[in-house]
Amino acid sequence: QVQLVESGGGLVQPGGSLRLSCAASGLTFSMYAMTWYRQAPGKERELVAAITAAGGSTNYADSVKGRFTISKDNAKNTAYLQMNSLKPEDTAVYYCNAVAAGSGWEYDYWGQGTQVTVSS
Repeated sequence: QVQLVESGGGLVQPGGSLRLSCAASGLTFSMYAMTWYRQAPGKERELVAAITAAGGSTNYADSVKGRFTISKDNAKNTAYLQMNSLKPEDTAVYYCNAVAAGSGWEYDYWGQGTQVTVSS
C-alpha cells in the first residue's frame, strides 16, 4: 500500500520559514518524480515546485522562485520543500505528488495535504 504523508505545516509570520516533508512508503521512491502543489481557498490547485526522480533537475512556479527549494532524499524516501520569506499569499494546503511513468504505464500518488498559514 502506497502512502505519502506530508508534515511540517503550521502557522508562521510573514517573512518566516517552514520546511515541509513528504514521507513515502510502499513504492520505489527513487523511481518517482516529486511535485509539491498547493490549493488556497476558492482557488485551483497549482504547481509549486517539482524535482526529477534522481533529483538532478528542479522547476518552480514564478511566484516562489528564489524563496522555495525542493529536494528529495532517496535514501530516506522523503521529499522536502524548504519555504523561506513566506508571504500571506503562500497560505494554502500543500500536497505532495509522486509520479513514475514509462512506455504505456504511469503511477500517480497524492498525500493528504498539510496546512500552511502565513499571518501576523
